[in-house]
Amino acid sequence: MSRKALVAQARGWGMGLVLVAWVNITAASSTVYRVVDEHGNVTFSDTPSEGGEALELAPLPGLPSEYAQLPNKSPATSPGQPFMPYDRFQIRSPSAGAEVGAATPVMLSIVPRLRDDHRVQLRVNGEISQSALHSDVFWLANLPAGRHRLQAELLDSQGRRQHRTTAVTIVVAE
Repeated sequence: MSRKALVAQARGWGMGLVLVAWVNITAASSTVYRVVDEHGNVTFSDTPSEGGEALELAPLPGLPSEYAQLPNKSPATSPGQPFMPYDRFQIRSPSAGAEVGAATPVMLSIVPRLRDDHRVQLRVNGEISQSALHSDVFWLANLPAGRHRLQAELLDSQGRRQHRTTAVTIVVAE
């Protein structure tokens, strides 16, 4: 290979490394939008809304997914295909009756792994706690002391609810 070709190839690799570094840096933090409605209810979303205040968040500590290392045994599907049911869709942790702190992770068990075009949203006491995410781990923060009812909902590619977990009641210690 000529010197000119080697230099061109190295430049291509350099651009690739810059692109990989940029993706890693942008993935390290997220923008979340805080919106207060006419009733004073506060919601957070990853999409900008009218009147939403952009908040820059540091990444949360990761929690391993129980099934992250298992291969997806379901046939490959593309977004928009008909919904395929899951063998398991439930709240794995915290367990029913658990006493937790004001900030706690909620981990789901989803088998087979969550399809790319599906999202999960978490409800606390019947109200949506967080925007729908492609995740099996959610963080709850600033829960007041007392009993709280958790339930996760599985949304398909059109945002329609397809499954709902059995509700889990937890107790936030004072």
